[in-house]
Amino acid sequence: MSIESIRINVRDVAVSRAFYTKHLAAEVMEEDHEHALLDLVTATIRLQRVDGSVASTWHKDDLHRGFRHIGFKVADTDSLFAGIEADGVPIHLAPLNAEGGVRIAFFYDPDGTLLEFVQGDLQYHAVADQELVDAEYALGVPERPRFDHVAETVADFAATQAFYAPLGFRHHGSLDQPSDPRGFRIRFLTQGNTVLELFAYDVETTPTSPAPGALGFDSVVLSGADAWPPHGAAHHEDQVLDPDGVVLSNGTGRGAA
Repeated sequence: MSIESIRINVRDVAVSRAFYTKHLAAEVMEEDHEHALLDLVTATIRLQRVDGSVASTWHKDDLHRGFRHIGFKVADTDSLFAGIEADGVPIHLAPLNAEGGVRIAFFYDPDGTLLEFVQGDLQYHAVADQELVDAEYALGVPERPRFDHVAETVADFAATQAFYAPLGFRHHGSLDQPSDPRGFRIRFLTQGNTVLELFAYDVETTPTSPAPGALGFDSVVLSGADAWPPHGAAHHEDQVLDPDGVVLSNGTGRGAA
């Protein structure tokens, strides 16, 4: 079960569609007043209109568990960021060279969802599965921004890994953040051409509960229905929560792409 789609709640479908097509070269697969489905090469993004009355539970502080950001592989972070900057898009982090030998930048979409550009192949500090890393590298430099990962903060990596393993996600590599006094480590789980980027800390993290219908990130749609629902997961109809509050769907109901 790889990541098939990301659902994002938006105030105005046309405005958000224009943002993603301009700045991430997304291709429109379908669109009406209520939603748009956008192709980002290895997965889709579904923009779903909501009235905006429900406040997001997302916090800038990465010590809040659950969803953090959506990452896209790009050929040139700086050139794409120049367009972001010229349009006055809210910026979280200007381009910089990061741990793992990649060049990254962070910015927000029109409804506050945090997005990341990632240029280059990650050079992992520890490789757990060389075959999966080689397959990742074989994807090459994207011609247009390619969906790469969803990042989330977790309380216990082992517990999160155990949750996702029956869904086919395998640990392929890790990065340390030696300059971060909080004991920050990033571990990566992959399935197909999509990745879960898991933030773990030695200090205490804060639980976050999803708010259905809130603006911004809503849920992750996984392809297929094998091993669904995950054993022991709290679930309602087609949706479940992972151990840190990220909403998952098997694509058969509300969260379907």
